[in-house]
Amino acid sequence: MKIRMLMAVCIMGMARLAVAADPVKVGVIVEVTGPQAEYGMQMTNGMKLYMQEHGDTVAGRKIELIVKDVGGPAPEVAKRLAQELASRDKVDFFAGFGFTPNALAAAPVATQAKIPMVVMNAASSTLTGRSPYIVRTSMTIAQNSMGIASWAAKNGIKRVFMLYADYGPGQDGASQFRKTFSEAGGSIVGEVAVPLKNPDFGPFLQRIKDAKPDAAFMWVPSGEMATALVHGYRERGLDKAGIKMISTSDAVDDALLNVMGDSALGIVTAGHYSVAHDSAENKAFLKSYQNQFGVSIKPNFMAVAGYDGMAAIYEVVKRLKGQMDGEKAMEILKGLKLNSPRGPIMIDPQTRDIIQTVYIRRVERRDKDLFNIEFDKLPNVKDPGK
Repeated sequence: MKIRMLMAVCIMGMARLAVAADPVKVGVIVEVTGPQAEYGMQMTNGMKLYMQEHGDTVAGRKIELIVKDVGGPAPEVAKRLAQELASRDKVDFFAGFGFTPNALAAAPVATQAKIPMVVMNAASSTLTGRSPYIVRTSMTIAQNSMGIASWAAKNGIKRVFMLYADYGPGQDGASQFRKTFSEAGGSIVGEVAVPLKNPDFGPFLQRIKDAKPDAAFMWVPSGEMATALVHGYRERGLDKAGIKMISTSDAVDDALLNVMGDSALGIVTAGHYSVAHDSAENKAFLKSYQNQFGVSIKPNFMAVAGYDGMAAIYEVVKRLKGQMDGEKAMEILKGLKLNSPRGPIMIDPQTRDIIQTVYIRRVERRDKDLFNIEFDKLPNVKDPGK
């Protein structure tokens, strides 16, 4: 009898050890292929870098990334991938999300399955309100739009024409810029919403030139679209007409500045991260990133959001001692403070959005490379879109 009881206790103990040994699975929904493949590369690079620096085991459990390619703004695909990750792979976290429509599509899955969802780019203000399981480690467009509007109003810009991509984040950016700039006494002399896919910027830029504003606030997502817009701004002679280009960090992505070349020089933007940010944490991050991925790839704001997102996930696993629970995880994430390469950040306990410094930067050439050089800042900025 005693032998049987001892054997039963041993079997139960072995079962508990087996459960404890199961990995903590992070289901990453990102753009691996397609025109926005840079999004997925930067976010997963940041995640992998954090794991390389801090080890792949937390509280006795191995951390496993399961990366799924959504291919671009494809909400139906994003929802299907989230459902598969929840039901088949039994993930403990969702992460990634380059585009707001994809994150919105996955939000109901996170709610139903009670899986924390760490958003590492998608930047529409409405997003965190779509599920109590969403937390964001990137930014909102409204944060940076408010920053550049405030700077413009204080620096002699009176009349602005707005151009923006016609989807959630672009509409957020335009709405917040319009609100902040108008309240500061500025005037919006015109605006145009452009399609997200394959826009012909030429006619729109000519409309801006003909309106003769002091500046053009132009927001499109980072990548090929932003590069085409920056080149178009110079080619159409808006700079020679005295029209300043102002935007958020999406327009002049650190990773793409050298591709944009001299067309980007002098553009002033508001953003939460630049590779030129002067801090010990950022210098260590850059050195580690280059050692891991080579000097030919510059990390950008998505890489930092991926890095900080993994820091948040590690902190949750650590505090829960490896015993994963979605509701308890969210309680830890609310109010979480981290010392990021971009500076100190905090997750707003009420909105689950990020509170951070917004920097005002100008594109300048340093030696052979172009950088967003910070020259002003707004500390502790909450999402003004809520």
